Amino acid sequence: MQSPFAGKNIVIGVTGSIAAFKVASWVSALTQEGADVSVVMTESACRFVTPLTFAALSGRSVLSDMFTAEEARSISHVQLGAEADLLLIAPATANTIARIAYGLADDLLTTTVLAADAPVFVAPAMNSRMLMNPATQRNVEILRDLGHGIIEPDSGMMACKTEGPGRLPEWEDVREQILAALSIQDLKGEKILITAGPTREALDPARFLSNRSSGKMGYALARMAKRRGAEVVLVSGPCSLKPPYGVELIHVQTAYEMCQAVMDSCHDSSVIIKSAAVADFRPVTVASEKVKKEDAEFVLKLEQTIDILKELGERKEENGYLLVGFAAESCHLHASGEEKMKKKNLDLIAINDISGESTGYEVDTNQVILLDQHGFSNLPFTSKEETADLILNRVNQLLSEKRMQ
Repeated sequence: MQSPFAGKNIVIGVTGSIAAFKVASWVSALTQEGADVSVVMTESACRFVTPLTFAALSGRSVLSDMFTAEEARSISHVQLGAEADLLLIAPATANTIARIAYGLADDLLTTTVLAADAPVFVAPAMNSRMLMNPATQRNVEILRDLGHGIIEPDSGMMACKTEGPGRLPEWEDVREQILAALSIQDLKGEKILITAGPTREALDPARFLSNRSSGKMGYALARMAKRRGAEVVLVSGPCSLKPPYGVELIHVQTAYEMCQAVMDSCHDSSVIIKSAAVADFRPVTVASEKVKKEDAEFVLKLEQTIDILKELGERKEENGYLLVGFAAESCHLHASGEEKMKKKNLDLIAINDISGESTGYEVDTNQVILLDQHGFSNLPFTSKEETADLILNRVNQLLSEKRMQ
């Protein structure tokens, strides 16, 4: 399960902001994922965090002075930019943003940016009034026009005790943005609708029927599809996962609510992936007040919920989307998956053995069997994120075949 950062040359430019301490953990995270990280610090940045800190975390000497760096390695500012897979300037002060916007090359960091062939990302971090100043906003727009990615700052309490936009965002969101820049955008232009998690069917105000689905597979699919350039809508039942960066999230509780959300979004979707574990049954009657133990009946009458996947299969030809389903099975995997694919009119089905301790619910790994018109294929045992990527590879292949028809 290799990290997507493994072997990548990442240059981190650190400028003079109190937020520089936060970037130390980013450098550590990248290094632990196998990236080769070079840190370039401005003179002001060295007043907030010592170069020794970044050297220890990256395992490389920190570069700060252009002329010292030139002596240590031939034309280092050119080499840094030429050899990098990505440059990330974080935190980026208003001063550094202005200098890059107007093409100044008065230190090692700005010359490296000018010499770079790789994607450049800038993460502004400063006082809210400085950030919202028209001059800073204009300079940020210049960077966008130059093709540089902007890591939008978060809002919150600042070091200067004021509250507003200007904080560095969390690494998890930054990670997704730079991974997208390093990924092939083969799903760009596609709108993918994904369902995830369980649904809950109320018994009374305190109790409900549900299942063990954690939503991890669906969220991984949404994250990887977004990373590969797709516009992603994620319809999620109740779960505790953080929404993937840049994905439109629609929260639902019941099978009925999930059906309504899916039907509202299916018409302009090019791909629908139904990975949610929708409750198959719901109580015939729902108590308006909590049922006391002594008043409870021991026979619970149930009725079937709406079959969302079947409804989508019936509308598939009319709307033209590619339909992908999941089959959570504990036995007869091939036969059950083949039957479900035919009954629900699917283009692709991922058959998941939920009987395994490392491939069922609530775990981070998976191993599925894919079935489409070409037959069965076994995916390797790997992380759910990598499983999602492999499923999307097949989705992309089917989309290409569909366009050629």
